[in-house]
Amino acid sequence: MAERILVVDDDIDSLKLISLLLQRQGYEVTAASNGTQAIARAAAERPDLIILDVMMPDLDGYEICRRLRANPITQPIPIIMFTAKTLIDDKVQGFEAGADDYLSKPTHPAELASRVKALLSRSAAQQRAAAESGAVVAFLGAKGGVGTTTLAANIAAAMQQKEPSILADIRLGQGSLGLALNAPRAAGMVNLLGRAPTEVVPCTIEAELAAHPSGLKLLLSSSRPRDGMLSVNVDSAVAALKGLRGLARYVLVDLGSGLTRLNARLVREADQVVLVSEPSRISLHMAREMLSELEGLGLGRGRVSVVVVNRTPSRAHVTWQDVEQALGQRILAMITPAPELAAQAVEAGMPIVLLQPTSIVATQMVKLAEELAARSTLLARQPMSG
Repeated sequence: MAERILVVDDDIDSLKLISLLLQRQGYEVTAASNGTQAIARAAAERPDLIILDVMMPDLDGYEICRRLRANPITQPIPIIMFTAKTLIDDKVQGFEAGADDYLSKPTHPAELASRVKALLSRSAAQQRAAAESGAVVAFLGAKGGVGTTTLAANIAAAMQQKEPSILADIRLGQGSLGLALNAPRAAGMVNLLGRAPTEVVPCTIEAELAAHPSGLKLLLSSSRPRDGMLSVNVDSAVAALKGLRGLARYVLVDLGSGLTRLNARLVREADQVVLVSEPSRISLHMAREMLSELEGLGLGRGRVSVVVVNRTPSRAHVTWQDVEQALGQRILAMITPAPELAAQAVEAGMPIVLLQPTSIVATQMVKLAEELAARSTLLARQPMSG
């Protein structure tokens, strides 16, 4: 199938000439003569590349480019700016707006064809890399205090022993991962989410990562209450998850508890969601309601797993079957209580699976990590629903 190129220019003669040149190269060409039309067509048609004139009657090319980059649907589309403006400042402004390449009018047909071919080839390579990139597993608590953070940290540490992994904490103002792992830098996440989506790219993400002695990379939120009052750009958070995929085989994300506007968007970016509950009547009731909400967001049961964490010993023995009956679905794992070991792990700044790898709870978590890794491989081979 021929690659589709959207040409945006208010000069009809220029529009016809560029379209003809591209059609002779075997491309399918669509056209727009103003900015509003260009933005609408780009979102509806999702072309493989956009050639964009700067001087337009309604919106200039820089503003069109910024709007295309701000929309998650059109953000990945490569853009060549094509204009009579030749000053260096004009080109810099184009690149800052999000353009991938810049051509000055008039240009030789061979140069245009070469630039188009090179950019399409680079874009295709990036898409292939994205398809082969890391898997994102999001951890979401049915309510607070059920062990979501502890579980995420241990699964990440277990996965790191076999494949490069990153543990991310997206709980601004309530971040406790950094404290639990004795990490010195705990403002990486808020620094990223304060940026525009187009600035949240692998190099800026890497600059905010902290390192754990185990080799696990960390992207942390602080526990400063004022961070929780910040207005978060959801698109920047989505860009962070997408960028993290290219930096590790597994990306484990602690989303905290409950469904917020941010969480509801991020769970749809994850390959898998681990819903964490405890075996109490209230927690299981809230978990069941959460499962219903996640299904409403388009996450089928193949992408959502339930893990029950026994944080403290209880006289009331709740069986695996009791939990599944209360939830109305199967669970993936039930973790044995180990409060003293958990406390020791926090004091040592080391996940349980590394501190006491032969303990029952560590063995359970390693087995769970292996199951999640296997599911990630299986899900990568099939289209994602929702």
